[in-house]
Amino acid sequence: MHRLQLSIVVPCYNEAETLPLLHQRVSATAHAVVGDDHEIVLINDGSRDDSWRIMQQLAAADPRVVAINLSRNHGHQLALTAGLDLCCGEQILILDADLQDPPELLGEMREVMAREEADVVYAVRRKREGETLFKKATASAFYRVLDRVTDTPIPLDTGDFRLMTRRALDAFLSLPEQARFIRGMVAWVGFRQVPFPYDRAERHAGETNYPLSKMLRLAFDAVTGFSTAPLRFASHASVALAGASLLLLFYIAWGYFRGSPVQGWTSTMLVVTVLSAVQMFVLGMIGEYLGRLYIESKRRPLYLVADIAGPVRARASLGYQAVRTRVPAGEAPEDEDAPLAARR
Repeated sequence: MHRLQLSIVVPCYNEAETLPLLHQRVSATAHAVVGDDHEIVLINDGSRDDSWRIMQQLAAADPRVVAINLSRNHGHQLALTAGLDLCCGEQILILDADLQDPPELLGEMREVMAREEADVVYAVRRKREGETLFKKATASAFYRVLDRVTDTPIPLDTGDFRLMTRRALDAFLSLPEQARFIRGMVAWVGFRQVPFPYDRAERHAGETNYPLSKMLRLAFDAVTGFSTAPLRFASHASVALAGASLLLLFYIAWGYFRGSPVQGWTSTMLVVTVLSAVQMFVLGMIGEYLGRLYIESKRRPLYLVADIAGPVRARASLGYQAVRTRVPAGEAPEDEDAPLAARR
């Protein structure tokens, strides 16, 4: 299989207003850097607007555009996984469709990669234009808490915007877990990874696809996917509560021998409430980890492809394709329900 010099992978959800300008800027940048030896992989993650129709039009007008339509909304991380699984470049640029991460930085990122002999150049946000103070504060706190509790060092103030070599991507694609936190998984595979500071722009159009609920879900996936600290909380809490119980026992005994026994209803209820809250928290965390083990044990494909527009050159291994293809005369048809990995 011929490997292109560059693949640009862009997951999209309700980005109809942004797609024409996105294609214009990404295509111009890619042509300036590598000429025609590139592909732009657009993944439609179950959009409710005209995103898929516009992607089909772009693929029909530009042979370097590959548009992939997932069967439903899988979420940003799985949609991005689908694009990474189906791209074929020697270098891979991950980009969000909202144009907050400027594609024009590609040339500088490639220079850094060549100069540092790196396998990953990850973009570090210096400024975050157009974002609320609440989002900036919570994002900053999230990265720093994550750095304290995870076993894998994950760079601070980074998103998925990064340039990777094929070697690093192949290592990433060997990780099959369902609950994916891609920036953490890329950090986990190692190799030489270097930062690239940049200023994040304001969103071009539309609204953010990462409201607070999704941000919390992503944060929870990050913590449970890369740390056992929540489980260790149980043992730490038990030691602290045992110490507190011992002090309470001494206090009660002291009051008894002084002739002023504790009138215990309030203190008893307080202790019961605290212990119950700790127990429920620990049981909830154990349930979350067990739930992830249950989901992983099913070994379902990470994504389902419904339609493809444009030439897919890659050999995928993590997804399932249910697209109907036209078979040239004289050739045997492929199994339409076969996994992508088997349809080569």
